[in-house]
Amino acid sequence: MIDPGAELDSSVRVGPGAVIGPGVRIGAETIIGPYAVIECNTTIGARNHIFQFASIGAAPQDLKYRGEPSRVEIGDNNKIREFTTIHRGTEGGGMVTKIGNDVLVMNYVHIAHDCRIGNHSILANSTEIAGHCVIEEWVVTAGMCGVHQFTRIGAHAMVAAGSKVAQDVPPYSMVAGDRARLVGVNEIGLERRGFKPETIAAIKGAVRKLFYSRTLREDAIRQVLDEYSAVPEVERLVAFIRDSKRGVVGRERE
Repeated sequence: MIDPGAELDSSVRVGPGAVIGPGVRIGAETIIGPYAVIECNTTIGARNHIFQFASIGAAPQDLKYRGEPSRVEIGDNNKIREFTTIHRGTEGGGMVTKIGNDVLVMNYVHIAHDCRIGNHSILANSTEIAGHCVIEEWVVTAGMCGVHQFTRIGAHAMVAAGSKVAQDVPPYSMVAGDRARLVGVNEIGLERRGFKPETIAAIKGAVRKLFYSRTLREDAIRQVLDEYSAVPEVERLVAFIRDSKRGVVGRERE
């Protein structure tokens, strides 16, 4: 069932039983699987595959929502698997939920209102992301993760299976546990993505100083910036920590 107000490229394939509502725009070579529902006010780019029974563009589960014409925006080359739910934004969060490019969203993932999901991220089965969260690029969450509202997960971070994330996760890090704690640098992930050995070494050195020394945080930040002033990744790590509103995860307890 395709609403007359929906706009689909001529190359889009739509499976039996799918429902596409008003204000939906779907780009070239995208596949909409059987019984998927794309409710309204949703823009989907090119070469995406929305699998069967996914639900995209439904009203947010926010009691403050009053029917404002909020949106979902999805980029290109994404795979959104079975029983995923992606909800529209709210007035209190910028009116839009955004998914980038080349993102894999596995079965039963929930992406709540006003979230931002960065390019190349992988959200494994049953990852549950509450409203207003920011997931930066190349993030990996393993299965059964829960992410508290207004939380940020930095670029190239990895979240272990079953983790409950209640504070911001720094870029390039690995976290695990309930509540999630820092367990190290995502070294293997960085190597796979072509980071130079000297860059990885600088990130590891900065993380040791920032999280594993007894130096006060601001003093540690100054020392890290002095030592690694020529490493943009370290500058990004420090900026992320300084910008945190919820605080960043602490290190694993000894």
